[in-house]
Amino acid sequence: MTNAQEQKTIGTPAPTSAPTRSFLARLPAAAIVGIFLVIVIVLFSTSASGFLTLNNVTTIISAASVIMIAALGQLLVVISGGFDLSVGGVIPLAAVLFSVLTTRGWPTAGALFACLLVGAVVGLIHTFFIVYLKVNPLITTLATLSVTGGIAFIASNGQTLSVPAAAGILGDQVVGTLPWHVLLMVLLVVLMHFVLQHSILGRRIYMIGGNPEAARIAGVRVIVIGGSAYVLSAVFASFAGVVLASQLLAASGTMGSQITLQSLAAVVLGGAALTGGRGSVPGAVIGVLLLGVIANGMTILLIPSFYQQVVSGVVLLAAVTFSRLQERAKRVA
Repeated sequence: MTNAQEQKTIGTPAPTSAPTRSFLARLPAAAIVGIFLVIVIVLFSTSASGFLTLNNVTTIISAASVIMIAALGQLLVVISGGFDLSVGGVIPLAAVLFSVLTTRGWPTAGALFACLLVGAVVGLIHTFFIVYLKVNPLITTLATLSVTGGIAFIASNGQTLSVPAAAGILGDQVVGTLPWHVLLMVLLVVLMHFVLQHSILGRRIYMIGGNPEAARIAGVRVIVIGGSAYVLSAVFASFAGVVLASQLLAASGTMGSQITLQSLAAVVLGGAALTGGRGSVPGAVIGVLLLGVIANGMTILLIPSFYQQVVSGVVLLAAVTFSRLQERAKRVA
């Protein structure tokens, strides 16, 4: 054996077998998370009394619906190649604004529209700085997170505000034990799945996330399409804030601030790539349900909330690691 061959043999790590790479490349991330979700449900159903009851399942879905609404907007941004950290500031801002307006006599529909309009303005600001000026999305959305969260805290004077009972219609039960906001969440899930899979807008969002320069050369209006993802993300976050305030009949400057991590984690768990160009609504739904089931099961078992945060972080890290390994397998396969 020559020196060159010997060096090559010693310096080259043992590659992953071809069958393993092929299997990893073809395996949907959402499928892995779905299997893990089933395992978690089985574990909690055998260890947590009352977990697998109709009332508790309704509670899980009701609590997860707010995260799901925010995750739909986060999914659009991630697929387009960005991410939105401002969700945790827009949600309390919308909740506080909804409380203030309805307390002053605004009709529920008018207050909801005003909150969605504020969200659209935040999205347009993101469009200008991130999509048009090419400012880093981490810096931009972190700044708007601070601004919107700060405004919400100032407007509420650091206190918890009440929401009139008449404005709590989104939290009222409409079918059995299911509230209105769950049905609206289901409609939004179906609509966004159709948009991403069967519309020109959806295909172009995927194109921008996969290769923005190629999309521009192909005639895609990158600023308009990319900006629409940020606008919709902020609008969905505003709607999530209104739903949360309507559900709890209360609002504060810190309400829902943790949903930024939860929505982003759900999207990544569902198979979305932080590099853009990949992700799906069904995957995000599975990710949201997994986080919701874990939180609910640990609550029933009286496990402190900070342990829940640790578990959520570990699950997210595992999902990101698997996504990275899958990307490498696809390049080699």
